[in-house]
Amino acid sequence: MSQTIFDIREIMGMLSHRYPFLLVDRVIAYDKGKSLVAVKNVSFNEPFFPGHFPEVPTMPGVLILEALAQACGVLTSQETGIRDGSGVIFYFAGIDNARFKRIVVPGDQLVLHVKIDKIKRNLWRFIAKATVDNELACEADLMCVLKYPANYEAAAAAVVETQAE
Repeated sequence: MSQTIFDIREIMGMLSHRYPFLLVDRVIAYDKGKSLVAVKNVSFNEPFFPGHFPEVPTMPGVLILEALAQACGVLTSQETGIRDGSGVIFYFAGIDNARFKRIVVPGDQLVLHVKIDKIKRNLWRFIAKATVDNELACEADLMCVLKYPANYEAAAAAVVETQAE
């Protein structure tokens, strides 16, 4: 078993996600300013398995990408010091060059490798890959943006007001 750098309670202090959408169970490696490795233990109890696909339960590729994005969020949190409840949310902003190489099934341990590629103001770009038993399951270039939900709520309220007129 790999060493735990951050456990689930610490991760919940960094990300706003909660069950059933928190897809990072622990962090096993962190290289400040560079990269992070996290783990998602895939269980048959996941809420998506009964419908995707009942005879061959398979983790949806979009959720593998989401797990990678959440690992990027943990890395961003460590780099910035921003924590859950701070008024800032890490939003998934983009996916480039996504490739799926292996299906992920119950019982697999998805290892999430994320590396900072570029930072420009509030936009962060990462090189990400997910492996199972050292076999590549998914790779992609991901972007994350830091947003203030209060600004979003004000903008959304203005849109609603405009639509009501």
